[in-house]
Amino acid sequence: MDRMTTARGDLDLARFPEDPRDPLRAWDAADAYLLRHLDEREGGPVDLSGSLVVVGDRWGALSTALSTSLATALAAQRPVHRPTQISDSFLGQQATRANLERNGLDADAVRLRTTRDAPPDRIDVLLVRVPKSLALLEDQLHRLAPHVHEDTVIVGAGMVTEIHTSTLKLFERVLGPTRTSLAVRKARLIFCSPDPGLSRGANPWPRSYALPADVGVVSGLTVVNHAGVFSAERLDAGTRLLLRALPARTGAEHVVDLGCGNGVIGLAAALSNREAEVTFIDESYQALASAEATFRANAGEEAVASFVAADGLSGFPPGTADLVLNNPPFHTHRGRTDATAWRMFNGSRAALRRGGELWVVGNRHLGYHVKLRRLFGNCAVVASDPKFVVLRAVKR
Repeated sequence: MDRMTTARGDLDLARFPEDPRDPLRAWDAADAYLLRHLDEREGGPVDLSGSLVVVGDRWGALSTALSTSLATALAAQRPVHRPTQISDSFLGQQATRANLERNGLDADAVRLRTTRDAPPDRIDVLLVRVPKSLALLEDQLHRLAPHVHEDTVIVGAGMVTEIHTSTLKLFERVLGPTRTSLAVRKARLIFCSPDPGLSRGANPWPRSYALPADVGVVSGLTVVNHAGVFSAERLDAGTRLLLRALPARTGAEHVVDLGCGNGVIGLAAALSNREAEVTFIDESYQALASAEATFRANAGEEAVASFVAADGLSGFPPGTADLVLNNPPFHTHRGRTDATAWRMFNGSRAALRRGGELWVVGNRHLGYHVKLRRLFGNCAVVASDPKFVVLRAVKR
């Protein structure tokens, strides 16, 4: 947990799930710069009494800080609207809930919506934390554009490493004339003046592509990718290796595609064993939408699957899975760590029945075999190439 000092007061903030060993904060200089601008803008503070939307608030720092303003305004009996947070991250929304609670704010102080939900009909103030994925930003700006008006205040924020010429051009092409601020503590703001009459063209997302001919049961099938989801243009090499290594299985079993992305791994499990029950799990709402679209496009109307937004296998019924398939990420936002993979491996062991299997694909240099042997007491190499390795661990 870390303390963020703002004009609205001091806030105790943490990422989710909270880990006292995590050196990364739940806020950064871009969040602080944006909040200062709202209070100290030349010409007077930004009026937040209308419909306020916060997009991409990574761990809820902006939404929590703006909710303290809400509490002050309510106490003074001034009319305000609760901020609406639009997020692609289940973890980010959980962090927002936890940060509201730890700062004494009501759970309903922020309206939580996902990137797949419809935006508010009218947006008077739009705050955008620039995401790592330019594609996700493009999709979200297209979805938000019909809801802004000529007087909407639009401010983007990010670290200088996150804001590029392409970022500014995207704001300008989709919303209207755009300029940027000077950098402060390696953070920068984006100011956009919306042009309701702008001809912006159609939203290019989602996109589809055909799988190659050498990946087993899913060869040649169509993958659907919503914006911001890994492997948007072509199948990645690690997933290709795993698909080629998957064994033929039969009989009623529960298969989990953990960190499912566009769902191609879970689809392969479903098609190779029509008796299997498949659960797709991801913390990204865009990924789950992609997985469901991929599954529906290829599995047939009679096929049944579940699509769950979650922190890995947290909350999954223990001892009920027969097979977990996993291509774990090794970074979260700007942090590169194996903490997410380690949580996934621990969650998989708890979720598996005795005799159940965890199949993992990862870069060879990450050394996942060491962790799996420590956790399961066994680990076998199923397939490998110069860069990737597929591992299998069995719950004894």
